[in-house]
Amino acid sequence: MTSLIPMAASLAAEQKSAEVTDWAARIGWLVGLALFVALVYWLMREGWKWRGTLQSDLPELPTAPDDPGPARLGMSGRYHGSTTAGQWLDRIVAHGLGTRSRAELTLTDAGLDVVRPGAADFFVPAAALREARLDKGIAGKVLTEGGLLVVTWAHGDRLIDSGFRSDRAAEHGEWVDTLNDMISKSTDTEGAR
Repeated sequence: MTSLIPMAASLAAEQKSAEVTDWAARIGWLVGLALFVALVYWLMREGWKWRGTLQSDLPELPTAPDDPGPARLGMSGRYHGSTTAGQWLDRIVAHGLGTRSRAELTLTDAGLDVVRPGAADFFVPAAALREARLDKGIAGKVLTEGGLLVVTWAHGDRLIDSGFRSDRAAEHGEWVDTLNDMISKSTDTEGAR
């Protein structure tokens, strides 16, 4: 038994511990990963620009009139994007409609004014409004059932769904009722002409 101890000691003395870190290999992997992430980001950016090019037939967005009249409703919250109506994953990116941002909505008799700090503002004339509803998702943003105010409007020859979320979600119902009432009254007056 005593002969095993010196033999184990001599074996332990002969073994050399492995190098802890291979810095060249680690740096190589990090550089490779950084290049891969940069490539994916560049491809996503090119895809976004390509989608905007495909949607270049979309006319310029209207701006709010100088005197839109008194506000019927106001809301502050988030703008989550616009899609082709009925196709909640077909995001529209032309003219800045794909940019998510904070938003201040004001509904007047002239239409819906969407003011977005840091992004392009737009105005939806009352004649272009088609429908308002509560939904749960739009182009990459999914919420609980009824957590998103979706306004359908006509622009050029396209119907567009735009998604908004108020800071106070309880006011979504009032927006849907007011917008749909406004739309039905304008279609009734057009039908009477």
